[in-house]
Amino acid sequence: MRVLILILIIGNYLNASSQSLGGNAVFNFLQQSNTPQLSALGGYNISTITNDVGMTFNNPALLRKEMHHQLSASFNNFLAGIKNYSLSTAFYLPKHSATAALGINYFNYGPITQTDASGNVIGSFIPNDYVVQFSFSKQHKEHWWLGSTFKFINSSYGNYKSNAIALDLALNYVDSTKFFQAAFVVKNMGSQLKKYSSQSNKEELPFDVQIGITKRLPKAPLQFSLTAHHLHTADIFYNDTLYNQQEGDDSYKQKNYAAEKILSHLVLSAEILFSKQFQFTMGYNFLRRHDLNVYNSSNGLNGINVGLSIKMKQFQFNYATGFYQRNMYNQIALNFNWINQKK
Repeated sequence: MRVLILILIIGNYLNASSQSLGGNAVFNFLQQSNTPQLSALGGYNISTITNDVGMTFNNPALLRKEMHHQLSASFNNFLAGIKNYSLSTAFYLPKHSATAALGINYFNYGPITQTDASGNVIGSFIPNDYVVQFSFSKQHKEHWWLGSTFKFINSSYGNYKSNAIALDLALNYVDSTKFFQAAFVVKNMGSQLKKYSSQSNKEELPFDVQIGITKRLPKAPLQFSLTAHHLHTADIFYNDTLYNQQEGDDSYKQKNYAAEKILSHLVLSAEILFSKQFQFTMGYNFLRRHDLNVYNSSNGLNGINVGLSIKMKQFQFNYATGFYQRNMYNQIALNFNWINQKK
């Protein structure tokens, strides 16, 4: 245990000094939710008490023996014609008393017109991103689970292509008697293998440090989660002062952003467990709310995500949607056991 904690601390220190976030990093699609349950929880969650193998894509320490041969297949009809496909499955390895998982998350951005430097149309191309990953989880003593994920990342934008490798390390604490779960994940420690251009320097990956807790009420059908993300950087706001001045928004000069900077790292979520067959989920992402809000305009339900889960005899159906100004997306997933669906 001490060795793993030391690795996590060292990884955090090294990447905090060398890796960036937001638009300053490549492969930012890695921060998008691969499954409806994660989307409904606000886009960031590493501790929810669930049996959804899709959630282990973001925290390998959540892998369990009971997920053996479970498959999660997700489709997201995202904004602006973007399509997202994701598959995750798990295998229990009795020889090692551990659980492994394979997963892929693929983004297709649709056809885009290709032009030369003069603006002449010379064809079209379909940009895409994907990540293929292998995860491993093992229990340590009674309450602890250790996990790791190795990733191969690839992007293709016409003539510009790039790939990279990355590693996630995770720790999960479980107290089933108190319906409590906590987790710590260091994500996307790695390096670009192939650059988009031979003349450019290697770019940074979207490194992230996350901590999360989940508590289920013992005498009520409610479960709450609090997740903190990008803990290696204090200020994660994107503040374009020139744009703000042009739009006449000078509020950034007048406000004390200390509280907002803290809240920008947090995602809150709640799940209502109506029965074993049906549950409703809602998440609130403070940073997304801030980034989507437009000055001097109605900003509606920005930052809010909702979803539902319906468990049937042989499979589970999950759905999620979220609010992006006046736009919404539709993400669905089916979970089932592909060896013996009666389990």
